[in-house]
Amino acid sequence: MSEQTVATTAPDRYECRSCGYVYEPQKGDDKHDIAPGTAFGEIPSTWRCPVCGAKKTAFTNIGPAGKASGFEENLNFGLGVNTLTPGQKNILIFGALALAFLFFISLYGLR
Repeated sequence: MSEQTVATTAPDRYECRSCGYVYEPQKGDDKHDIAPGTAFGEIPSTWRCPVCGAKKTAFTNIGPAGKASGFEENLNFGLGVNTLTPGQKNILIFGALALAFLFFISLYGLR
């Protein structure tokens, strides 16, 4: 239960729909003198994306960092994989690819 409390208290991140830049409140924006810890709602409406220059209205809320991606009602499906964070999914995918590559290379040892 405390794990959910920690996840909901983390500030939400916002992603630019034009270029994919993610504004993280913990980091702020050095290019436009936005101090770390500034929530997205507190940023002036004249602020622009530091990568592509899109307006603040071009950003969409993607939730806090470390939150499992996807719709809340779908997180119970998929053999538990849907509850993994994006970083954990990357480790699972690329780890499986590396293991498959090692098995493939090991076939050259058979004669």
